[in-house]
Amino acid sequence: MGISRDISYRLEHLILEGGLAPGQKIPSERQLSARLQVSRSAVREALHELQARGVIETRHGKGSFVASIVPDADNRHSDSPLMYLYQGHSRTLFDLLEVREQLEGQAAFLAAQRATNLDRHRLTQAYQALENTDPLHNARLDHGFHQAIVEASHNPVLVHVLSGLKNMMLLTVQASVSNLNPREEMRRRITRHHKQLYEAIMAANPRQARKIATHHVQFVRQTLMEMEKRGDQLLREPAPEAP
Repeated sequence: MGISRDISYRLEHLILEGGLAPGQKIPSERQLSARLQVSRSAVREALHELQARGVIETRHGKGSFVASIVPDADNRHSDSPLMYLYQGHSRTLFDLLEVREQLEGQAAFLAAQRATNLDRHRLTQAYQALENTDPLHNARLDHGFHQAIVEASHNPVLVHVLSGLKNMMLLTVQASVSNLNPREEMRRRITRHHKQLYEAIMAANPRQARKIATHHVQFVRQTLMEMEKRGDQLLREPAPEAP
């Protein structure tokens, strides 16, 4: 890794840890050079790399600032800053799963309370499609099942937030499908979670729905973290879909 790449990686890590927040001004080249004990030219090159990736933005006459790394609902491009950070920093996968755990737990609670007959019909279609597809190639249908639950929550802010993160949420599902579904015991547990979640929402049991949805994402996150700690190489690229 070159010096400029090392600097940009360290700055990205600061952003992910919250040491540099969206909208916060980046220290000057001189300050970064002194703090990191590197040349100003290396700092300048690193900042150019981060700007090219959309991680920081330069405002004429004011300096460089941390950009909003979360895409808005209209930006679903695969080259978003958050997508780049997902590829380069393993912790981003687990951060995204933490978000899913909280938001999808609440979505399941609300869906069990508010789902209309049409919502239940759509959820049933999504669940049946998921159950009738090869579990090694069902990432999009798995995501579609969870998305149907979110839409049945009838909370437009929750729907909008998760819609804006759609591509990132899909990557967490793909990570689960690629790394866990090939293992029979893991696959059986995930299949059971989906069945229990579907039944809790259809039975209008909000507390049970939230408990199952939260536990499901916790299980995926903890299992992937344990695999990584053991030294397993997690597959992070999109899983191929069934033809």
